[in-house]
Amino acid sequence: FALNVAENVALLGRAPVLFVSLEMSGIELADRLLCSVARVNGHQLRNGSISQDDRKRLVEKAVEISHAPLYVDDSPSRTVSEISAVARRIKQREKRLGLIVIDYLQLIEPDNPKDPRQEQVAKIARRLKALAREQKVPVLCLAQLNRQAEEGKDHRPRLSHLRESGAIEQDADVVMFVHREEYYHRGDQAAQYAGQAEIIIAKQRNGPIGEVELM
Repeated sequence: FALNVAENVALLGRAPVLFVSLEMSGIELADRLLCSVARVNGHQLRNGSISQDDRKRLVEKAVEISHAPLYVDDSPSRTVSEISAVARRIKQREKRLGLIVIDYLQLIEPDNPKDPRQEQVAKIARRLKALAREQKVPVLCLAQLNRQAEEGKDHRPRLSHLRESGAIEQDADVVMFVHREEYYHRGDQAAQYAGQAEIIIAKQRNGPIGEVELM
């Protein structure tokens, strides 16, 4: 989801995007992005079982992506201060910055590793909020959920499922969850939910909450 948002802002909106990938390498991210833009099955690409049309589309989209203002920082360890410095450099070069994406919050290095974990995450969340206001740019930050999200009867994520800190809920302007019911079922039961996904808008500071089906 976050990669699709970054893709649309950079490729369609032509606005510079900083994607901070603390979990995946830049190569892995580029592979996913290329498959998404070219509408090619990633598994088939890795197996070398794609058609000539797919190959042609991949080459065309690779050229398109190479000219897009999408900056990937795949350093395995970053503090909020370091992310802010990278964002400032891009903004200075491009004269603007359309979006910062961070994958994901719990992998950001705390300023003080000796703090209790919940306090670390709370401070990171507050500093990301400050970063967004300082740079005047939306920050889309992914976050892990706790195990209670999978243990619930209806499996639907809630604000209380945000892992390690209620500060995420407090500081975020918008909290959205991607929910796929199919993931929690097997066999025939899963088939009735095949291909279905929705965005649950659990918090929106300046608007309504609710659900949106993804097409």
